[in-house]
Amino acid sequence: IILAWCKALEGHAEISKFLLENGYEELFHTTNALLLNQAARDWLMKNGYPHLMAMVNAAEGNESALHWLEVHNFELLYHVANAVEGEMSSFEWLRQHTNEGIFLLAKTIKQVKDKIEFNHNDMYSFGKDL
Repeated sequence: IILAWCKALEGHAEISKFLLENGYEELFHTTNALLLNQAARDWLMKNGYPHLMAMVNAAEGNESALHWLEVHNFELLYHVANAVEGEMSSFEWLRQHTNEGIFLLAKTIKQVKDKIEFNHNDMYSFGKDL
């Protein structure tokens, strides 16, 4: 499922649909939240996934969301978000304490978020999310 989530993040619509229709709605909506979809962000909050929304916010540099993850003992999500923000110690933590799938997930989220940021700052694609 983690590998499917990575593929959904990379833009594979059929895999995204699979997640949505096969009991992984939260991963579908987290993918869309990471892609800056407000309806998906609202869905996560309304449906009992504030920890996933905190990970999304922390992966976007929100320090209070990162702190919230730490205080509420979401250690894995804390390190995923921190790794997405480029913190090498969190990448190392993921390498030591998780499997290759989780490490790949953090790298995939980082690639997606970096591309969004690049597009927002590039004069030729200014404001384009992906």
